[in-house]
Amino acid sequence: MDWKKTRLQTRALHAGEPRPRIGGSLSIPIFQSVVFEHLTEDTAYDDILYPRLNNLPNHVALGRKLAALEGGEAGLVTASGMAAITTTLLETLGAGGHLLVQDQLYGGTHAFLVESLSSFGLSFDFVDAGDPRSWADKLRPTTRAFYVESMTNPLMQVAEHQAVASFAREHGLVSIIDNTFATPVNFRPLEIGFDLVVHSATKYLNGHSDLVAGAIVGSGERIHRIRHHLNHLGGTLDPHACFLLNRGLKTLVLRVQRHNENGLTLARALAERPEVACVHYPGLEDHPHHARAEKLFDGFGGMLSFEPAGGVAAARRIIGRLRIPTHGPSLGGVETLVTRPATTSHAGLGREERERLGIGDALIRVSVGVEAIDDLMQDFLGALADGSETP
Repeated sequence: MDWKKTRLQTRALHAGEPRPRIGGSLSIPIFQSVVFEHLTEDTAYDDILYPRLNNLPNHVALGRKLAALEGGEAGLVTASGMAAITTTLLETLGAGGHLLVQDQLYGGTHAFLVESLSSFGLSFDFVDAGDPRSWADKLRPTTRAFYVESMTNPLMQVAEHQAVASFAREHGLVSIIDNTFATPVNFRPLEIGFDLVVHSATKYLNGHSDLVAGAIVGSGERIHRIRHHLNHLGGTLDPHACFLLNRGLKTLVLRVQRHNENGLTLARALAERPEVACVHYPGLEDHPHHARAEKLFDGFGGMLSFEPAGGVAAARRIIGRLRIPTHGPSLGGVETLVTRPATTSHAGLGREERERLGIGDALIRVSVGVEAIDDLMQDFLGALADGSETP
């Protein structure tokens, strides 16, 4: 059956699953073996099952399922989101390549570019992903790719994605997007012309805060080249994590729909409170990129951030008063998480750089979970009332 002709929820459940089922098992068994018997002496190298080669049944099923969800030809899983990002960039840029990259990035990606990319003989320039007129000025003869995120962390900004894909195509660049925050439920970048999609599968794709993984989706040719690179670098996802990720993907659509509902409801409630100076959520009409997000996305996601009117002291009190959310980094799980990016995801940036990006020390990021929204609202609004005093 061509699963790409079915709806997303059906694909999440059935696409990529082996047919006939292995041993009749509804769940794909965990192939927790490093050695597989060669049935003939002339077995081709590409036919050898070996975990580092990303070709166990667990890997293959996930790649097919991810490709079906994103609308790509092929998919690949990796040991982490950073393994997906770095391997994709290294293979795509090649020797001496130059990268155009959005100027607001996940902290790990930013650190790799700033601290490590030059050691590979590669270079990059930050660009304002919302200003297409400025991009051509940064082009070089060696420019080979354009990298953006579907929504930025932690301010939930939305780039001119259609223009990025068109610009890359016009100038012979590979367009790459980190779709972690949106997920294929809310946004499928390949449909508007992107070449490659990467994910931290640790987050929404898995959804249960119990594994670290990454994913890459694109054309069969590009994924083949990236897999070859990954096999050399060794960023393979272990079989048990494959099993957990496959299980998590089966409820992706249901979970993200609830994240969308809860995120929008909580964002609207926070925006109405006098104790809150600003809420960053693309589903709010006053968000600077609301119209863009509404055009591109099927939902606005479960990520938001807000700035208390009382500054850092108020932010600390609010986090300390919350009872349902867990105070910790990461995102995309079923439980609500809160953190201050200045002390976690963006702690590696100096205060001046954070402020230039609009990431103040008092900013609170919320990964809204799937709890009952009435309970979340009561908890957050109560914490605001208790934390509204200025120092």
